[in-house]
Amino acid sequence: MNCRNCEGASFVEATDYINLRPLDKKIAIGSEKIYNVCLNCGEVLSIKIKNLEKLKWKLNPLVKVAIE
Repeated sequence: MNCRNCEGASFVEATDYINLRPLDKKIAIGSEKIYNVCLNCGEVLSIKIKNLEKLKWKLNPLVKVAIE
């Protein structure tokens, strides 16, 4: 895999301190985001949710059925 910005081939996985949470749940713990970052230019190549289940169980049951 190469960076689409600079063609670099060195990457690091990183996170920030703000968890992703459902919009309607102000107090929810949520889940970390994992960033794949180019070490040459700093371009973020991807963002992945570490624990998707922490978001899914918070969904409205009608919506959850559509996802599963």
